Amino acid sequence: MPEAFVLFKTLPAREREVYQTLSNHDSVVEVHALYGEYDLLVRVSSEDSGKLSGMLMSDFRQIDGVKDTQTMIAVEY
Repeated sequence: MPEAFVLFKTLPAREREVYQTLSNHDSVVEVHALYGEYDLLVRVSSEDSGKLSGMLMSDFRQIDGVKDTQTMIAVEY
């Protein structure tokens, strides 16, 4: 199953709201609050790479309060 790690920057004071929205998403495996340049780290998993891409492009970028994302798609080594 394809997985990705996504770093999120949120609008000021919107971290908790975005955290909750991500936690309720079916494909989200883990959500972690961070200190530093990014506010949240999320691990997501999907049935196939096409669905993963669609989720990353459509779902996550449309969450109210998300300012920026950085995505790292995991590969088998």
